[in-house]
Amino acid sequence: MIYNNKEYKVKFYRESLNKKSPVLEYIGNLEIKEKAKVLKYIDFLRINKGVLDEPYSKHIKGKIRELRIDFSSKKHRIFYFTFINRNIILLHAFLKRTNRTPLSDIKKAEQNYYNVVNNPKIYG
Repeated sequence: MIYNNKEYKVKFYRESLNKKSPVLEYIGNLEIKEKAKVLKYIDFLRINKGVLDEPYSKHIKGKIRELRIDFSSKKHRIFYFTFINRNIILLHAFLKRTNRTPLSDIKKAEQNYYNVVNNPKIYG
């Protein structure tokens, strides 16, 4: 048997018009300790091939999952999915303030998901 040991890669969704990454901007605005923990969890996600169980990750809708990073009383969430060629695409990030995930954040992640799926050459 031949095994492909190619590692998974993490890629950040970029808006099609201005090429900005909302997830990178979100992470960039965090305080140093929060940023370190978020980046550690993202790497943990990559090492585990995009598959983490609760409490680290939770299914949201379709192929979209959320990476759950709690820091003190702050609950950071990053929506992601695994894509072709072993890519993990980080779609949307936000600070969760209520018990339920806001529908507006889910819709934003879905919109970004469809932009990625419709442009596989950019992310694949």
